[in-house]
Amino acid sequence: MAEHIPVPVPDGDSRVFWEGVAQGKLLIQRCDACQQFIFYPRFLCPHCFSDSLAWVEAQGTGTIYSYTVVHRAFGPFADQAPYVVAIVELAEGVRMMTRITGSEQDAVRIGAPVRVVFVEADEGVTLPYFQLN
Repeated sequence: MAEHIPVPVPDGDSRVFWEGVAQGKLLIQRCDACQQFIFYPRFLCPHCFSDSLAWVEAQGTGTIYSYTVVHRAFGPFADQAPYVVAIVELAEGVRMMTRITGSEQDAVRIGAPVRVVFVEADEGVTLPYFQLN
């Protein structure tokens, strides 16, 4: 029996994000009161505590803030090692944890420009990964 990756379970805060990912859109929130961008999805602005948040499509570009190369993995990820897990700072200023794909690991650097790609990571599971620009 093949192992499957853990499936994201959308909740009331993240449902719109996952619907966007399924459509090839990277959606983040912006506070209507203070205009700050927000990621991860939540019901209150962490900057001003307003509950007036709107979903906007991010540019899908950013830079690598930090990263690590996973050499030993377990379960459904074991066959994928080595791979790069990174924190990407989007052009909008928010940071998200993701994977860097499509590049030699030696080319990955902090500050490197990246762009989002949508990868079917498992049956029916699409995830936002990033590639070097």
